[in-house]
Amino acid sequence: MRLLPAPGGSGVVFRRTDLDNFEIPATGRNVAKVSYATSLMRQGVLISTTEHLLSALIGMGIDNVIVEVDNLEIPILDGSALPYVEAIQSVGIRPQRRRREYIRILTPVEVREGDKFIGVYPGSGYTIDYTIEFPAPIGRQSASIDLAAETYGALIAPARTFGYKADEQRLRDMGLIRGASEENAIVLGKQGPENGPLRFDDEYVRHKVLDLIGDLALAGHRIEGRVVAERAGHAMHTALVSRLMKDRAAWELARVPVDSPEEPRAAREAAHMRTPALQGV
Repeated sequence: MRLLPAPGGSGVVFRRTDLDNFEIPATGRNVAKVSYATSLMRQGVLISTTEHLLSALIGMGIDNVIVEVDNLEIPILDGSALPYVEAIQSVGIRPQRRRREYIRILTPVEVREGDKFIGVYPGSGYTIDYTIEFPAPIGRQSASIDLAAETYGALIAPARTFGYKADEQRLRDMGLIRGASEENAIVLGKQGPENGPLRFDDEYVRHKVLDLIGDLALAGHRIEGRVVAERAGHAMHTALVSRLMKDRAAWELARVPVDSPEEPRAAREAAHMRTPALQGV
């Protein structure tokens, strides 16, 4: 996989180099299927497991990039977004002249499914409150993050995906997690992780925040507002994107004024779109 600079206004575009450079924009209309990962499809061409890379791009403030990949799945690496963040940081990020556009939430948009819930509300910055509840040894965990604080690389990106050892064979029989191993996921036994210490005490919920950031990137722009999720997952994340895109009265496409004193400092600094000069990931 390679990440290449793209012109202002391009957004994130996946390019299948093994299929005559066929392109799939990272937008909600191209969501194909969602179970244990988020996949995109256009005209029968698939890109799978997009959420970790998209999360890293949003977390690093990157709006425009071409993602070249020679197969149908984005590399899982260590199961987190940290390798992507480190690779981007190693080559730098370039400002672009065109001002950043973002989705400013005007009225609440919610999705409910039994005791599961996700909603987005008006607010300054981009804040996320996420609560999960899983069988032991995870239990109930909650986390809050403000992406405007520019702490994504330290507090969210390192959080790895996870799974229960007891579910492994069933999922493999379904054709899922075929590439899963102790090198790219937290493997949970009855007593806890079987492959080393956690990076955070609440690494599980932090990874769900990571996933959510990546899935909401499919709205096509960074969100200005507050997101609240309770026991949600990929399917509900992308359902929120779909509902948000259909409810055009719930949001507006806004540009950050470069020198407006009314805008928060972080928003002013993000006024110019940024793109990575990144290759060889």
